[in-house]
Amino acid sequence: MDVAKVPAAAAASGTVSVSQQSQGQSVGSAQKSLAEMMKDAQEKIQANKDRLKISKNPSRYGDAPIEAYSRLSRARTASQVNAAAGYARRQILQLKAAKRKDPDNAKQIQAAINQLQKAVNRSGKKKRELEQERLEEKRQARLREEKRSEAAQRQQAELNRKRSLRKVRESGYVREAAVDKRVQGQLAATRTELRNQAQALSAALQPPAGAAEQYAAPAVDAAPSGGAIDVQA
Repeated sequence: MDVAKVPAAAAASGTVSVSQQSQGQSVGSAQKSLAEMMKDAQEKIQANKDRLKISKNPSRYGDAPIEAYSRLSRARTASQVNAAAGYARRQILQLKAAKRKDPDNAKQIQAAINQLQKAVNRSGKKKRELEQERLEEKRQARLREEKRSEAAQRQQAELNRKRSLRKVRESGYVREAAVDKRVQGQLAATRTELRNQAQALSAALQPPAGAAEQYAAPAVDAAPSGGAIDVQA
């Protein structure tokens, strides 16, 4: 064996070890960076959770249906019912415009629009009921003129019963809108939280800059050019 070439082989072996150690350090650094990014993502997720717990939803889309039903419940004449329905229609137009500008809360806005549309439909029903009540009051007046007090009293009792049921139903509309607003707010907060989590995890799973190049680096030759090992005796 050529003894003079043995140091060259040793040097080549040493070069390979140093190169492998350097590559291992690079991989370890990349893994450390990924772990740090995952930790940052988890901290952001927790911060989002805390923010959702302590902050109020700035979107007040659910207020419009509550106000519309409150106006409808207070209406005592056909003109007041028309005014309440007009308010609901205007709010529908405004919410449709808001839906185009705020796609993140589109579902919450659509729920408010649906409630307002029901308020418009229910206003038509109330106008018919008020007209029916007006006709029944005329019948009572005619019965009193005819000295039929007992029949007039029965008619009055029936009218009072119908009015009481209508008021209960209308107060239920207001509660329905309030419950829907609360539920939609909770769903919107959940969707926001899930969206933030997905974004944070997606950012955390992105490989750090330069990691792809490090993993794709060609393997170091077993012996540098110019240094050969003579295996002949």
